[in-house]
Amino acid sequence: MRNMSIREIPLTMITGSPTSLADYADKTVLVVNVASKCGLTPQYTKLEELQKLYGPQGFTVLGFPSNQFLQETGDAEKIQEFCSMTYGVTFPLMEKTKINGKNAHPLYKELTETPDADGKAGKIKWNFEKFVISPAGHVSRFRPTVQPDAPEVIAAIESGLAESR
Repeated sequence: MRNMSIREIPLTMITGSPTSLADYADKTVLVVNVASKCGLTPQYTKLEELQKLYGPQGFTVLGFPSNQFLQETGDAEKIQEFCSMTYGVTFPLMEKTKINGKNAHPLYKELTETPDADGKAGKIKWNFEKFVISPAGHVSRFRPTVQPDAPEVIAAIESGLAESR
């Protein structure tokens, strides 16, 4: 995987359209594995607030629905409907994605090599684990219970936005 840039890894939107992080190369991106039936699902509200606040400045949230923890059982249509009707989500959603194990998506295989604030890399612990990727490719990792609007997440977003100015 090291021979392929993280931006070149093929992704699929929840609508089935192909994309990659290259489509967001000039943006600061917050990649987050999401689920509709999780105690952390209310984080969608803060993710959408970040999208609205920082989106015009060159930022986007990218949501990756995952049933890895058995809390995203719906199909693409149900996931989209839930996100838009319940939380007013406007940020892009990807297709349902495996985030751990031998069948983990290549993007997540790459991202999980990034250590968190405690210096620990490795598998995704739960839904709503966050990765901020700057335009220069710097990755910051935040565990699921770190709120999307926590000072350390905001600092990583604003640092990325400063790179693209």
